[in-house]
Amino acid sequence: MSSPSEQRRSKTRRMKPLGIHLYECVRGSPISFRSCQALVLILTFLSYASYHATRKTTSIVKSVLDPKTENLGMLHWPSHLYLKNLRDAQNNKTALYSGWAPFNADDGTALLGEIDLAFLGVYAIGMFFAGHLGDRVDLRILLTIGMIGTGFFTAAFGAGNWLNIHNFYYFLGVQMMAGLFQSSGWPSVVAVVGNWFGKSKRGLIMGIWNAHTSVGNISGSLIAAAMLKFGWSWSFALPGMMIAVVGLAVFLFLPVGPEVIGIEEDLHDKDAEKDDLGAPLLEERSRSKEKAVGFIQAWRIPGVAPFALCLFFCKLVAYTFLYWLPFYISHTAIGGEYLSDSAAGVLSTMFDVGGVVGGILAGHISDRLDARALTAASFTISAIPALFFYRIYGSYSLYWNVALMFITGMLVNGPYALITTAVSADLGTHSSLSGNSRALATVTAIIDGTGSIGAAVGPLLTGYISAKSWSGVFTMLMASALIAGLLLSRLVMAEIAAKMESSRRRRPDAAGDLPVSSVEEP
Repeated sequence: MSSPSEQRRSKTRRMKPLGIHLYECVRGSPISFRSCQALVLILTFLSYASYHATRKTTSIVKSVLDPKTENLGMLHWPSHLYLKNLRDAQNNKTALYSGWAPFNADDGTALLGEIDLAFLGVYAIGMFFAGHLGDRVDLRILLTIGMIGTGFFTAAFGAGNWLNIHNFYYFLGVQMMAGLFQSSGWPSVVAVVGNWFGKSKRGLIMGIWNAHTSVGNISGSLIAAAMLKFGWSWSFALPGMMIAVVGLAVFLFLPVGPEVIGIEEDLHDKDAEKDDLGAPLLEERSRSKEKAVGFIQAWRIPGVAPFALCLFFCKLVAYTFLYWLPFYISHTAIGGEYLSDSAAGVLSTMFDVGGVVGGILAGHISDRLDARALTAASFTISAIPALFFYRIYGSYSLYWNVALMFITGMLVNGPYALITTAVSADLGTHSSLSGNSRALATVTAIIDGTGSIGAAVGPLLTGYISAKSWSGVFTMLMASALIAGLLLSRLVMAEIAAKMESSRRRRPDAAGDLPVSSVEEP
């Protein structure tokens, strides 16, 4: 009968990714802890970037599927506010084309909104189950299946062109399946990164890492726009093939935790050296004795509900831009001229460039202030005037459009990135869990799953509202940003009060700093 240590080593060999096992055989020595950290960051970054690249293609192809109409949706606010004459815009016919049935009918815009709803609705529901499953199964396998399935159904949507399919329910069903497979991505990558990285500068590190969202959107936009000249089917097929290839790399090389490759002892050595980046986000406990946190218990963690509801409205705004910004740009005269579909897709990437900056900035500020809620609320409230100015003055010239789009992307995506990364990680290791390390995927799924419901609602409403007024869409977005900020008001007040109390206590005695972030309160 084998000893416990031999059984543990045998289990590690079974769980260790094949690629790492072969690498160690060729190299003749075990892979280092630092190398594993770098590998995890690179693979999870590429993984979720490829998820967003496939997700972005629909917004680029919308203008090809749905032909432009005379109703440009500018009738809600007084026309004198616009710097270009409305009548000239309506009389511009330079970019009319036939589109693709059934999306080229009068209700084509609404059908595209329903397609978005199908994807994001299933994605949001699947997120809750994926997080629950992620705390119980091998995250590497779950992530691989999700990526390959996403690639297949993304390509299947584009195959509708090659197969001359015009049945709306075919595209609806394909998008629903794509949403189901995509739901496995976010809980998995956050949990894996959480297993490898410590709490020091978590907001900054995860803010930089979370740039994968914007990098994926940018690359997806550029690839989809470039492929349009070969047919819109290739705008789906190529990103689908790319995510499948990255999924294979994840299966071969991704270590989901230090224990998987047998370097737990090295990890404790790092802790002894006080290397906080070497410490796991989730402290190693006796995992065999831990039970995964239940869904209801995770909801009861202080801070989960308000941040989840806040993310509902943050993602409503962010995903409306994700799915409709290229369409909006191509339907709006910028400097008196309409842009082509591919040019509109390329221009829309400036929103995501701003999102990269916003995510890093929000993470850094929240680390310096030790106040996640205050940072997130400040960004969401600041996004309101940015949205207003982009709507009013974005059509003045290309330069104004780019500048205002960048600022809007920074303020919209900043809190979105902060909540889905650093805040989720904070709450997944909350003191009320008593050290239980099997809650991160569940908490992440609850927060992002709730946000994804908002992500489904926003594009759906936009599909209907934009047919009458794009200004109505922007009014909806500004109201959502306001509500998102107000939902965090209680946590913001708690953080400010804790800051003031901490400052008061430091005056007589400088010792004994107190953690003040609202997500750390019991």
